[in-house]
Amino acid sequence: MKANVGGIDKILRIVAGLALVAWAIMGGPVWAWIGVVPLATGFMGWCPAYTLLGANTCPMKKD
Repeated sequence: MKANVGGIDKILRIVAGLALVAWAIMGGPVWAWIGVVPLATGFMGWCPAYTLLGANTCPMKKD
């Protein structure tokens, strides 16, 4: 799995994921548990949807 989620994208995914999971824990709707997905992809640095779409927000490495 090659990393395809970059800096700001990671931060936004983690913040959004934490917010949704916290909302679910505090009695929000069941669908708020979907926040686990952006949380996991933010921590892993890899998104399967980006792979399918050919997207990449990681900065390119210089040789």
